[in-house]
Amino acid sequence: MENIHPIFSTLLGRKEKESFLNQRSKVLWFTGLSGSGKSTIAAGLEKLLFSKGHFVQVLDGDNTRTGINNNLGFSLDDRKENIRRVSEASKLFLDAGIICINSFVSPTKEIRNMARQIIGDKDFIEIFVNTPLEICEQRDVKGLYKKARAGKIKSFTGIDSPFEAPASPAVEVMTADQTVEDSVQFVYDKIIKLISPE
Repeated sequence: MENIHPIFSTLLGRKEKESFLNQRSKVLWFTGLSGSGKSTIAAGLEKLLFSKGHFVQVLDGDNTRTGINNNLGFSLDDRKENIRRVSEASKLFLDAGIICINSFVSPTKEIRNMARQIIGDKDFIEIFVNTPLEICEQRDVKGLYKKARAGKIKSFTGIDSPFEAPASPAVEVMTADQTVEDSVQFVYDKIIKLISPE
């Protein structure tokens, strides 16, 4: 059995922190292809929640791969380790009473199930940003699809590496025919009851 340092039994718990912040902490896990709009919607949701008095933290590839995951590449094993570390960090935010918004391609059901198991099923809110590949390629903000098509990036999700769409996400956002603002509001309306105090 794991030895737990006695100091942890004296620390404030999640309920006290949720009560202080007047919210229920959850992990809002955005998944979807590169260019689907995950990070844009996550950033908009963060601003909207914050404006309404919620305490929120966003985790995505930009702020994790430059720090805690800066030694990882994009092989399947490295992707799994990336998500494992992000999930463990998310648990710490949960314990602090903070709403954690995560934006990661997390392309396979196996990877997302691992995240769900680490975080806990009742705290893991899967949000599928469902954008067709052709639209993601048209956007191609970082030029990644162009490089992948030219063979300069190997194992790129959607091109030569599979993306397994969630079978039954808590929220599915169809971005092809709606604005960013509409997408943000749609997600907000779906999750607000889950994060509001009981």
